[in-house]
Amino acid sequence: MAWGLGLANAQAQSDAELTGTLAKVRNAGTVTIGYRESSIPFSYLNARKEPIGYSVELCKQLVDMVGEAVHKTLEIKWVPVTAASRIDAVANGQVDIECGSTTSNLERQKRVAFSPTIFVSGTKLLVKKGSPVKEYRDLAGKTVAVTAGTTNEKTMKDLSARFKLNMNIVVSSDHAESFGLVKAGKADAFATDDVLLFGFIAEDKAATKGPSDYQVVGDFLSYDPYGVMYRKDDPQMAKVVNESFQVLAQDGEIERQYKRWFLRKLPSGISLDLAMSPQLETILQTMAVKSE
Repeated sequence: MAWGLGLANAQAQSDAELTGTLAKVRNAGTVTIGYRESSIPFSYLNARKEPIGYSVELCKQLVDMVGEAVHKTLEIKWVPVTAASRIDAVANGQVDIECGSTTSNLERQKRVAFSPTIFVSGTKLLVKKGSPVKEYRDLAGKTVAVTAGTTNEKTMKDLSARFKLNMNIVVSSDHAESFGLVKAGKADAFATDDVLLFGFIAEDKAATKGPSDYQVVGDFLSYDPYGVMYRKDDPQMAKVVNESFQVLAQDGEIERQYKRWFLRKLPSGISLDLAMSPQLETILQTMAVKSE
């Protein structure tokens, strides 16, 4: 895809003047993308074990624009990461960008950088239908599954301590394992971002070819704006990332990808039917204006 951008002033620079991630990918001819295996519909594996999803598609277009900035067609190398490993993977150079369902917050920004916001979510609870759990206060003394390295893990631990709920918080290695604990009756609820929970319910419907046995309950327990991670203190890369996402917003591509992954049928045949939130609409409108 040719965007015709002079990103990061790279059009005016020689390759020798590139630094940080841009120099690294120019020399290697590849961009290493960290992806998640079960963050539906952002970043997950299809039946052929290929990374697909909303974040993945936006990152592919970012790679195209990084390639324009360094005057080279770049290949993609895919590396799986988990919620617990993803920040280290970016910070230590194992991956150049991470394309998943990662919340941008002040604590994480001390170690890595983030693109402009591409989605807004928040912590909710998934339970089996008929469960007495309707909100977090109903989890007193009960078992709650969370995924290691997520903001949801901290949210639930803080709630349990603050309201003296004495939750038994079980930490899993990935979202699929957390969901599996509820399915197996080993946890009363799975706490993570609501959109990911809706994704699991959709996939469950597809697998059973009928209604799901699970539902999402309660109010939002946190505010989680998602972004694409890349290395901190890299001004050339930061300029490319920011300008690229502004162009994608202005061109309407982010909205098109949203419709594809949240309003149309997923490869499994089920749709999330999740309309864009007013918060994200405003963010994209603002993002687009900045590039004018």
